[in-house]
Amino acid sequence: MCLLDIMLALCLCMHPHLLSTLVQFVSCLGMKSSWQFGDVYGLEPELLSLVPRPVCALLLLFPVTEKYEAFKQEEEEKLKAQGQEISPDAYFMKQTIGNACGTIGLIHAVANNQAHLEFEPDSSLKKFIEQTSKMTPEEKAVFLEKDETIRVTHESSAQEGQTEAPSLDEKVNLHFVAFVNIGGQLYELDGRKPFPIIHKKTSEDTFLEDAVDVCKIFMARDPQEVHFTIIALSKNSD
Repeated sequence: MCLLDIMLALCLCMHPHLLSTLVQFVSCLGMKSSWQFGDVYGLEPELLSLVPRPVCALLLLFPVTEKYEAFKQEEEEKLKAQGQEISPDAYFMKQTIGNACGTIGLIHAVANNQAHLEFEPDSSLKKFIEQTSKMTPEEKAVFLEKDETIRVTHESSAQEGQTEAPSLDEKVNLHFVAFVNIGGQLYELDGRKPFPIIHKKTSEDTFLEDAVDVCKIFMARDPQEVHFTIIALSKNSD
């Protein structure tokens, strides 16, 4: 059920139709187009000004390197020692499916912004979020493994416009994380981590710039890497 995620990880930086595939995926799962995913073309103020506002979530695709893995381990140990006050409103799930980071990033972005987003009455995505909202992060992951609707949508969306799908066993070294605003705090949600990461205070007006600042830190850890992509979930201005 992780075919779409492999497509996202392998092709987002190079495939011209990948964003439309992402939009199609959430549309097929019943999310209305009042908010839509769109590319962030650069981190400079003039390029950020092109992103429709407001923005309620950011997805970052980045390379998983030895430097990142070392930092991740240090960060986890530090936060376990000092603790964090995680909001009970935070929707967080673990990743137990290989290469499923794209789907989990999407769920994190959508589930933590239900007050903004609109869904079709029969939305399978909305139903999934409602059914899992009270579950533990681990229970949510198990539930996703068994969700037939999302699996079928994965496959049909990933195959759209593709001449050949990559093997499900193919090793992918790119990873998605989501950034959201929960109660005025900027959260990083990554299913590979044991818990959400709170970075700093934020607001609806400053969220995009605040989240981009954290993305810059990701990039600074591996300055030689160029495979970074940012996608914003923004209010549709059409």
